Amino acid sequence: MAGPSTGVCQHRAVHTPVRAEVEVDLDAIRHNVRLLAGLAAASGAATMLAVKADGYGHGAVPVARAAVEAGAGWLGACSLAEALLLRDAGLTVPILAWLDLPDTDWTPGIRADVDLAASSTAELTALARAADRAGKPARVHLKIDTGMSRNGCPAAEWPDLVATAAKHDAIEVVAVWSHLACADNPHDPSVDAQAARFDAACRQATDAGLTPIRHLANSAATLTRPELHFDLVRPGIAGYGLNPVTAAADLRPAMTFRSAVAATKRVAAGESVGYGHTWTAPVATTLALVPVGYADGVPRALSGRFDVWLAGRRRPAVGRVSMDQIVIDCGDEEIPPGTEVVLFGAGSHGEPTAREWADIIGTIDYEIVTGMYRPRVTRRYVGDQSR
Repeated sequence: MAGPSTGVCQHRAVHTPVRAEVEVDLDAIRHNVRLLAGLAAASGAATMLAVKADGYGHGAVPVARAAVEAGAGWLGACSLAEALLLRDAGLTVPILAWLDLPDTDWTPGIRADVDLAASSTAELTALARAADRAGKPARVHLKIDTGMSRNGCPAAEWPDLVATAAKHDAIEVVAVWSHLACADNPHDPSVDAQAARFDAACRQATDAGLTPIRHLANSAATLTRPELHFDLVRPGIAGYGLNPVTAAADLRPAMTFRSAVAATKRVAAGESVGYGHTWTAPVATTLALVPVGYADGVPRALSGRFDVWLAGRRRPAVGRVSMDQIVIDCGDEEIPPGTEVVLFGAGSHGEPTAREWADIIGTIDYEIVTGMYRPRVTRRYVGDQSR
């Protein structure tokens, strides 16, 4: 970008400044997936990377391709539409889609060899009807509720579900699965309680004549609970380089959010900034205007509470975050318009991180990165895309 070098992402080719840009490092994705797949393989498990919500805001298709290259043998979507997008992009590995409305037409997914989830006999019946229309069996993952009380079959209804699935010629039961509520705290007693319920459900499935694979582990359990890897692990956020547990892991954040200085001005002591005049300059200072705001993924709750990386160091954002702009206090330095501004990145050069934003406003970094999928934010990829 124009302006002084910040020292951040020096591998990046210089290009024209953009108003708001998310850079996604596909080599970081590959590194993370290789690490996670290695942990899974040590337990005899395969790896599914979750690429739902447009790859956690990173771009589902490029991320999925990089993940498969790095050893992910499966991909996880949420909706059927997300799964079909991956199929349309030429991805041929098994893909699981697990959450849609009851009146969804599953026929295109079955024809495209998308694996689908069922948590009730009603869902199973709908999938069987779609399989009849598709002219081939539906590949189904039966979900047991082990303690999250979201989707998943209640334990009391599970024997009927597995018995029904075993009798359906139109249903090919691929897996039994569930999801952990508190695996980010590996010693939380609920983790072992859910694992015990899951084991019981799997035994009931085999007693009904099924031979499913088993999957339970999310990112946190993949990193910390190898005994819960079973046949397949399903990391999500860790694949994007964000660590859901306190244990150290060699994960590399893949997303950097940047903009550039639109204008600067010198203001006198006593002048205030932004709506509500929530910040007033204690001394004469130089202010830099950056054309991103809450419409571009900068939470308004960060107002007056965060820094950016600008011209080689951290500088505070002052005043309220507006819809389209933030203001940075640059002291007595002259900052040319066009100078790059990093709002968050990997943190390796001192720049803020998505985790830092999340901690400030009391949320999780998942919400920060998925929130970057916005119409005004340009997405750009670095890392070898030719492999």
